Amino acid sequence: MLQSAKKINYQEVIVTRMAVKMRLTRIGGKGKPIYRVVVADSECPRNGKFLEILGNYDPNPNPATVTLKEERVRQWLAKGAKPTLTVSQLLEKKGIRV
Repeated sequence: MLQSAKKINYQEVIVTRMAVKMRLTRIGGKGKPIYRVVVADSECPRNGKFLEILGNYDPNPNPATVTLKEERVRQWLAKGAKPTLTVSQLLEKKGIRV
């Protein structure tokens, strides 16, 4: 006998499998970290493949500098990208509501 086929809700599969995050990738040298703010699939490694570069974060000077493409950040947030804790704090400093 055939077992009853369970209906697949494709919306749930897309949401759970295709999670997009805004996070930092390290590009600086030893002892001099500089980070990029990028949009990447949540399953990719930290310095792996990403979808788009949204800005830079340099913690070395005092005060630290943050450069963002604010229009693109807002577009990605509207599409459902989830920022990590550190990126959400950087966005708050720049005046972008998460």
